Amino acid sequence: MTNVATGTKLLNPLEILKHIGLEKGMKIADLGCGNGYFTLTAAQIVGGHGQVYAVDIMKSCLETIKREAQRHNLLNIKTVWSNLEILGATKIPVGLLDFVLVIHALYQSQHRQNFLQEAIRFLKPGGKLLIIDWKKNNIPLGPPLNQRVGVEEIKNLLNNNNQLKLLEEFVPGEYHYGLLYEKIN
Repeated sequence: MTNVATGTKLLNPLEILKHIGLEKGMKIADLGCGNGYFTLTAAQIVGGHGQVYAVDIMKSCLETIKREAQRHNLLNIKTVWSNLEILGATKIPVGLLDFVLVIHALYQSQHRQNFLQEAIRFLKPGGKLLIIDWKKNNIPLGPPLNQRVGVEEIKNLLNNNNQLKLLEEFVPGEYHYGLLYEKIN
């Protein structure tokens, strides 16, 4: 298991996105993007020839991202309002993306299998799915323990999926786990 944490207790988007291989020109989605903590950094990395879809059910979060994108002159961010728990609801073309990010989102979902299927359908063959969430142990930050989804639960949900293979399990920060999958067909 790789440790990409660098002494900071919380997540470092730049280090994590470089670790997983995000590059200029790539097309990605940040599902459950919140206020854009990873979205904005990803947009800077992929550059003007790349595209970042910021997807959330909270319109206020998407408005915040639009403002920040304008403020930083990031013209490659497209906000998408969607309920990620409904298969087919998210208006991103099927098989388009190089990466899908699911960061701090699954613990909030009541329909994790649907959420993950929605994420997978956007990936092209060889595309990668990054999942980062809170460790399921008694740590001082994050959501209540009973709301967290453990790494084994995510692996079990995805092990039965013949579209993905696990590339890496890593430690993105002191309070988190990370899983990187690749779409194989």
